[in-house]
Amino acid sequence: MGSSQSTQKITAQDRAILDLKLQRDKLKQYQKKIQGVLDREQEIAKSHLAAGRKDRAVIALRRRKYQQSLLLKTDGQLENLEQLVSTIEFSLVEVSVLHGLKQGNEVLKEIHKEMSIESVEKLMEETQEAREYQREVGDLLANQLTLDEEDAVQAELRELQAQAVRLPIVQVELPSAPTTQPVVSEGDQCAVALLHFLIRC
Repeated sequence: MGSSQSTQKITAQDRAILDLKLQRDKLKQYQKKIQGVLDREQEIAKSHLAAGRKDRAVIALRRRKYQQSLLLKTDGQLENLEQLVSTIEFSLVEVSVLHGLKQGNEVLKEIHKEMSIESVEKLMEETQEAREYQREVGDLLANQLTLDEEDAVQAELRELQAQAVRLPIVQVELPSAPTTQPVVSEGDQCAVALLHFLIRC
């Protein structure tokens, strides 16, 4: 069963970032190599001084100074590379955010098309008309009744409200308790003993 895995497409930006990171790693390796040369030249200078060869110690220290200048240059290049990688990666994040905002804006436009001002106004008018119609019906029914009938309606309403508040008392007749001892098997006795033990715990 060969399940097809979704492979992400490698873009030109991805390749550029990878190349920059590879260059950065090469520079770091070069810096380690220079540091090794610096340490070696210092040891050489010390050994020449100990042997009384001052001129050779000076040459070793000059070579060391030159290597130090190379190390400083690689520091600057490394800093530039890291800044460039960070800038590119941040720019890609910005592009992704802008793409997300653009999609969100398009969705909002679609929603606004469905909820146009005219349709909202029409819905509000229809709702208002329905309320007014309901009120008119209520007024008509109220005006058709005599004062006595209206009083009777109000009294019936009060009675219904009072009934809703009162809770009915229901008499429940329970069966009487058994008077004889139940016959319990040995297995049931173990189960009952275990149940009593668990309840006490």
